[in-house]
Amino acid sequence: MSETEQDFRRLVSDLLSHLAAQLDTVEDDDIDPVLSDGVLSCAFEERGGTFVLSQQVPVRELWLSANRTAWHFRYNGQGWPERDKGDDLLVVLNKLFSDKLGMPVTFTYAD
Repeated sequence: MSETEQDFRRLVSDLLSHLAAQLDTVEDDDIDPVLSDGVLSCAFEERGGTFVLSQQVPVRELWLSANRTAWHFRYNGQGWPERDKGDDLLVVLNKLFSDKLGMPVTFTYAD
């Protein structure tokens, strides 16, 4: 899939805004999500650690850093599969946040 830089930035901005809005609904005082210029970070104040999802415009990827691990996601027109293993971004985020918070967390793509 080939998109312009502007298309990619808009796609990522919409996705990160949607994810941030979903994080705001999670009922746990430990998480502190911050969305700023193509980067969504979520600090865990009591549990420790930070998850960071950031746009990488030159390679048209989203990079996720969490628990000393990194993932690289590429949009395929329907979702964001990880470039090496193929796991969808939301599957990875659901597992990471659910494990970290000790409760089910389910993210969805915007309609």
